[in-house]
Amino acid sequence: MTQSFIHIESPNYLRLQDLPTPPDWPGIFGNDNRLALEIGCGVGDFMLKTALDQPDTNFVAIDFYNKGCDKTCRRIDRHGVTNVRVVRDEARAFVTERIPKGSLSAIYINCPDPWPKKRHRKRRLVNQEFIEFLLDYMVPGADFFFATDFDDYGIDVANALPGIAALENQFGSDLYRHEFPGYHLSKYMRKFMAEGKQIYFMHYKVK
Repeated sequence: MTQSFIHIESPNYLRLQDLPTPPDWPGIFGNDNRLALEIGCGVGDFMLKTALDQPDTNFVAIDFYNKGCDKTCRRIDRHGVTNVRVVRDEARAFVTERIPKGSLSAIYINCPDPWPKKRHRKRRLVNQEFIEFLLDYMVPGADFFFATDFDDYGIDVANALPGIAALENQFGSDLYRHEFPGYHLSKYMRKFMAEGKQIYFMHYKVK
C-alpha cells in the first residue's frame, strides 16, 4: 500500500533501519523497566494516557501507517512523555525481529482493521494462531488486551481465546465485556461509541 511519506523528527521515533535485531531496549530507554507493546497505535491518544498512568513501564508503539506514527510522536512529545518509543512496521515482522522472546509484560491491540468483507476476513491480524505466536514473547503474568468495535471480529476472538491453554481470562466467565473501567478509550473507540456501537473488550493473563 502506497503511503505519503512524512518525515518524522522526534526523539521518541525510532527508524526501523537504525534498529539492530533485536534492539537493546534497556539501552534505548535508559533503564531496566518492564517492556510493553501496543500493536496499532493509531494517533496515539490511548498510548499517551496509558504511558502517563504507568511511568515505570517502557512502551513500544508500532503502526503500519506513517501518518499515525507522526501523530503519535507529536502527541507524546507535546506532553513530555519519555517512556514511549514509536516505530513504523508490520506487527508480525516487528515482533519476530525486534522483540526478544520472553520480554513483554503486556500487549495492547485496539480496534485493528476489521476487514469487514467476508472474503477479506482471512486478512485479519488477530486470531488464535497470531495470539499463540505472541505468547513466546511474553513473560509469565503478562497481560493481553484486545478491543474491537466490530461485532463478529469481537465474537471470533472471544471464542478463540479460551482455547489457548496458556492464557487465563481476567473477566471470569465473561468472554468479553462492553465496559472496562480504567482502560483508556482511543479516539476510534469514542467515535464508534458515539455512533451507537459497542466495544468488545478482552483481558487475559499469561499463566
